[in-house]
Amino acid sequence: MSDNKPVRIKTISDFHKLRGLPGPKHPLISVINFDDMGEHAKAGKQSLLFDFYMISVKRDMDHKYRYGQNDYDFDQGVMFCMAPYQVLSVIRQEQGKNPSGWMLMIHPDFLWNTALSASIKRYEFFDYSVNEALFLSEEEEQKMQQVIENIQQEYQSNIDQFSQNIIISQLETLFNYSERFYQRQFITRKKGSHQFLEKLENFLSDYFEGKNIIEHGLPTVQLLSETLNMSPQYMRGLLKSLTGQTTQQIIHEKLIEKAKERLSTTELTISEIAYELGFEHPQSFNKLFKAKTNFSPLEFRNSFN
Repeated sequence: MSDNKPVRIKTISDFHKLRGLPGPKHPLISVINFDDMGEHAKAGKQSLLFDFYMISVKRDMDHKYRYGQNDYDFDQGVMFCMAPYQVLSVIRQEQGKNPSGWMLMIHPDFLWNTALSASIKRYEFFDYSVNEALFLSEEEEQKMQQVIENIQQEYQSNIDQFSQNIIISQLETLFNYSERFYQRQFITRKKGSHQFLEKLENFLSDYFEGKNIIEHGLPTVQLLSETLNMSPQYMRGLLKSLTGQTTQQIIHEKLIEKAKERLSTTELTISEIAYELGFEHPQSFNKLFKAKTNFSPLEFRNSFN
């Protein structure tokens, strides 16, 4: 099946049918255990577009996932999340392993008229790419499993006026655990974090020294994320954890560093420096420099005389 024509799955019931599962106990929320799926789907590639949220913890799968431009093997317990209308490509092998793990599907209609309907947008991990999946420790996976079992038990019981609020509370717990565990991952994967900061520093230094800055203007968050092969949301979270700064603040910090260098070591005019640093109007450069240093560019230059 062509990746250009993804199969759109509008409802949770549609997904159950696609995988040969009994109908869901609740039309708007469902937990699937992968070892209950029975026979594997046929080998090959298939692209899927979901109209609902999906969270999965997977291990020992017989296929790869492609999300964006990255392939990912699920040989150990990892978690990833998808928001509605994101495309996931699945590449299945001829011979596979016995799968394990679970998938939670939440239709946006289930969240309607609840506080989580708006607050779910603040959980940026729904926009992370698969290559930014969360590697769970055994203890973390057990905690997530416990919450999932609570959700499953609640919607499989007799639905009453309290059911939705109880499940919403469990979902918030699950999302908050996910945020906590991602923060732990940012901190504990030190080698990768160090390499990321080094790549970021090298890219910005080269960019500000080369012709890119004049031809294309200031580097954007999107450009950095594409260059470093990660989503803007994951990059922002990683930078915030490692440096306490946003991506935009990092760009501005490098900009001010280069501006100070030119102001103190060259005789270029303020306008020439502004142009070399990607500004169309010197006034914009002056305003940013003043905001970041409490000095105008001219005041900073004069302090060296």
